[in-house]
Amino acid sequence: MGSDPDRLFSSIEGLAGWRHMALAETDSTNAQAMKLAGSGDPGRLWITAESQSAGRARRGRSWDSKPGNLYASLLLIDPAKSDALATLPLVVSLALYEAIIAAIPDLEGRLKIKWPNDLLLDGKKLSGILLEAQPDGFGRTAVVIGCGVNCRHFPDNPMYPAISLSAAGVDLASTDLFRHLAASMAQQLRVWAEGKGFSIIRRDWLDRSQGLGKDIVARFSDREITGKFVDLDEDGLLLLCDDMGQMHKISAADIFFGN
Repeated sequence: MGSDPDRLFSSIEGLAGWRHMALAETDSTNAQAMKLAGSGDPGRLWITAESQSAGRARRGRSWDSKPGNLYASLLLIDPAKSDALATLPLVVSLALYEAIIAAIPDLEGRLKIKWPNDLLLDGKKLSGILLEAQPDGFGRTAVVIGCGVNCRHFPDNPMYPAISLSAAGVDLASTDLFRHLAASMAQQLRVWAEGKGFSIIRRDWLDRSQGLGKDIVARFSDREITGKFVDLDEDGLLLLCDDMGQMHKISAADIFFGN
């Protein structure tokens, strides 16, 4: 990034106090954001890249990062108390949903949120989100929100079929999508209000969710639970009621939908 990264920062139109660093290529926008946190960056900084050489997804998986898709990471510093951060992934997925619908209103009805933070288009995975948090060396907590959206390309994913906007007949440049994302993220973070407004986020998230009230499978590394997706609790955990009537609170699992 060079010795003077400030020269790469630009303001974001209409969003006072929010900055943007646009890179042609990087190893990982999340990694770059965390490096800047370690150098004392005040946050509210977006980093985008045209491609990544080492993009990452949840649970240590890699993220295919060919040019043409959106690769964006947001650095926030101390966005909320630690006990409220668990609800942040739902804020992010809702913001990404709203960004895509703002750019392409015709996708409403075809686009859904899959718990906790994937977007599905026509039932196929369109995006992924990776949140990372760690102390930054200055007594602060750095939170990095990575968003990847398949605008032009999508990977062959045997675990869960994927799709791109282009494959769905939609032409949307990653730069245009980013403008909408920056605006919607700022808006949803205001609504969230460091966790105090999560009830509003929860309501809007459920209205846009995939599988609510239907049978799902929650798959863990060593087992799986089948039941009905009945709700989200006040901490954003998925509530699954199994066939015996027992309620399970799911904090982390791969979710699959029944027929």
